[in-house]
Amino acid sequence: MTASLPPWLLLAAPVLCGTAWSQDTEPASSSETVVTASRAERPSDEAPQTVSVIDAEEIAQRSYRTLPQSLRHTPGVLVQETSHGQGSPYIRGFTGYRTLLLVDGVRINNSTFREGPNQYWSTVDAFSVERFELLRGPSSALYGSDAIGGTLQVFSRDPFATDGRPAARIGYRLSSAENSHVGRFEASAVEGPLGVVLGVTAKQFGDVHGGSDIGDQPNTGYDEWDADAKLEYWLRSDQRLVVGFQHVTQNDVPRTHSTIYAKSFEGSSVGSDLRRDLDQERQLVRLQLDGESIGTWVDAYSFGLSLQRQSEVQDRIRSSTARTVNGFDVTTLGGFARFEKQSSIGLLSYGIDVYHDSVDSFSDANPIQGPVADDASYDLIGAYVQDEFAATERLDVTVGARFEHAAADADRVDDPANPGTAIAIDDQWSSLVGSARFLYRVNDAEEAGTDVALYGGVSQGYRAPNLSDLSRFDSARSNEFEIPAPDLDAERFTTFELGTRVSNESTRGELAVFYTDISDQIERFPTGNTNGSGEFEITKDNIGDGWIYGVELTASHELGGGFGLFGNATFQEGRVTTYPTSAQVLTEEYVSRLMPLTAQVGLRWEDEETGTWSELLAIGAADADKLSTRDKGDTQRIPPGGTPGFVVVHARAGMRLGEATDLMLAVENLTDEDYRFHGSGSNQPGLGVLLGITVTL
Repeated sequence: MTASLPPWLLLAAPVLCGTAWSQDTEPASSSETVVTASRAERPSDEAPQTVSVIDAEEIAQRSYRTLPQSLRHTPGVLVQETSHGQGSPYIRGFTGYRTLLLVDGVRINNSTFREGPNQYWSTVDAFSVERFELLRGPSSALYGSDAIGGTLQVFSRDPFATDGRPAARIGYRLSSAENSHVGRFEASAVEGPLGVVLGVTAKQFGDVHGGSDIGDQPNTGYDEWDADAKLEYWLRSDQRLVVGFQHVTQNDVPRTHSTIYAKSFEGSSVGSDLRRDLDQERQLVRLQLDGESIGTWVDAYSFGLSLQRQSEVQDRIRSSTARTVNGFDVTTLGGFARFEKQSSIGLLSYGIDVYHDSVDSFSDANPIQGPVADDASYDLIGAYVQDEFAATERLDVTVGARFEHAAADADRVDDPANPGTAIAIDDQWSSLVGSARFLYRVNDAEEAGTDVALYGGVSQGYRAPNLSDLSRFDSARSNEFEIPAPDLDAERFTTFELGTRVSNESTRGELAVFYTDISDQIERFPTGNTNGSGEFEITKDNIGDGWIYGVELTASHELGGGFGLFGNATFQEGRVTTYPTSAQVLTEEYVSRLMPLTAQVGLRWEDEETGTWSELLAIGAADADKLSTRDKGDTQRIPPGGTPGFVVVHARAGMRLGEATDLMLAVENLTDEDYRFHGSGSNQPGLGVLLGITVTL
């Protein structure tokens, strides 16, 4: 199946590039250092693909509440929120287990991640982040299974000091419309080769107040607390040992849309559950050794070990007052070895990654398994190699490949053909994927005064079926219940991308066009049966062939006097084959949760000497009316005909008080608009005040 870009879009691209703006408010000629694009430090302007960087300063100034929300202003990304504690970014049309999350190089994805939007990215505390990098498009050649729509790598806080003395930071965030309070405390010390930082975050989110018509949204609040630590010890000038720790606990995070407390928005239906809450915990401990020069074949190396535990418990009371409690625990042991070598054929990067999941699953309504298989394991082992070389003085080429093997072994799975009987699943998959990309410098920037570069290439992605695909026995979307689906094959994707970057002293712009071919995507479809609770039974198969293409535009322009314009725009289109009914007749439909045409534009003023700044930002989205059959059936989250478009305006300002205090004040949703991002289960906050303060001691 193929699709071509419409001629009007190709003709309009140069015009759109000149009128779209970017969130980037740094000087137009600046370039940040990134590592996710190639596993080695490179200026972002030299990356042969689209990559976005968001640091702790932007997180504080934009006052993002969760990690998924931190991606809201990034082109190509739709952040769906089933509830205010369950955010899931759609990156170039993909979400859930088709996007990959890394923390300091460690996979957060495990074999229980679900299809579609889920809550797992919200288990990384945004207030503990030093910065993160979003690599859009497939990167399976470097990072393996799941790296389809994009790969987000989070970098945790580094140790810091004040004039050589131990230091501390105290932060507070207040939101009136969210009815929320967030407090953060950090303490750090650096003494000779040793550095340590410790952090604790406490979060209390009350019921969210929507726009002028929706008003208060009951049963949308929850509590959370987080802790993190990092120890760095320099064994010698070129060798560093790092020990890291993260912990998150979320209590009673509601899936409000499925309960009687939901509020109808533009005709959306209200759920019937009396209660549906999730408790979530995650702990990560990692050990990493970085260094330089081992023998002939290694200029730089990194070895890592990690131990991660994720647990989830769902407490659900249906309208009949029948109560079910289910959940699972996943313990993941991981390890990696990564190397770099500058050679006669270019810069070689190569290494191996190994992850092993042990899964226990339970349900008081099913003695065989919980949401996924019980007494199960899942293994991923991969090896990759990449070469970056200069083909000519202006042309850089990057080629890479990865071989990965996945294996699932589940001892207790409820037999879909004979419910109530336990079966076992034992299957494995192997994949070889590659990537070839380029960066071409069109001109001599020093002579021309403007730097123009072209980049692009082709990248393959794949995803091996995980335990959620093979064995899920749990509620899915509105009024749906999923049953196990053994004997699945791996999904395969190929993305073609072409982009250009233009920058000079006052202006910076980027245009990227991509096309992703989808093959053997695992799709849910109805079986025609219903369960005892009246939910429609669904299962899965490799029936999805299709495509997604899109255009992403960003730019910024300095007006002088500290003023700057910025903004971005995103357009996406995509279709995939599926079974819309139990008749099992293949039909081509829109991909689920297709991102509507979205644009942002802002004006910012900043005085670097005093640290004072102000910003006015407008965000607009068109009607999201390109719906799949299952989108149309998800009536608790998507109104009839689709999610209405909107325009909202936010105003923010900040200042530095003395040498140690930063203050931020914002008025969000100035027009008190009632709106939600496509596919979300509740509305965004209405008119409200945000206050943020950080004190460094």
